[in-house]
Amino acid sequence: MNVVRIPAGVYAANCYLIYPENSTEGIVVDPGGDADDIIAKIKELKLNIKYIILTHGHGDHIAGVKEIKEYTNAPLAIHKDDEYLLKDGDANLSSTMVMGSIEISPDILLEDGDNITLGDLNAEVIHTPGHTPGGISLKIDDCLLTGDTLFAGSIGRTDFPKSSYDAIINSVKNRLMVFPDDTKVYPGHGPASTIKKEKETNPFVR
Repeated sequence: MNVVRIPAGVYAANCYLIYPENSTEGIVVDPGGDADDIIAKIKELKLNIKYIILTHGHGDHIAGVKEIKEYTNAPLAIHKDDEYLLKDGDANLSSTMVMGSIEISPDILLEDGDNITLGDLNAEVIHTPGHTPGGISLKIDDCLLTGDTLFAGSIGRTDFPKSSYDAIINSVKNRLMVFPDDTKVYPGHGPASTIKKEKETNPFVR
């Protein structure tokens, strides 16, 4: 499996291009801005983007969605509990951010346990609420894309409307830390990590 990280937009949200070793089918996860750079990489890799998947609906993770969707014609997917964020620029905070208000409707509403097939890869949707009600992580092969639920050494903010500290701690401890120690963690901001490293060093996990 190939994972290409593109820190996107002024908030440097990690956009990921994921594709199998033996296929050009790919997904875009969290295109948070700099759509031209993301599209350039898609062209360079000659990828056929099958889905655009959002780990949650905040403005810093969706700023490039419209341009990426226009270029790829791929369906946009988000957890059903975050649909309201996508449709409301005030709720998703984009109206207060530099990119301006973003409002868009998803094509696919995800639920916990859904599976997305990509060549010979399977992406499992894991509902990890707390940062937002519909926050998700994606388990693909030996990797976890954790959005703004789990970071290297930290967790996502819970001071937003409908955020919950108790919910995010439950998500981290009972939905993510259950995976094998060598599972790679690709968060929504910052560097990659592993489950083992987070168990040993993350103060919200220990």
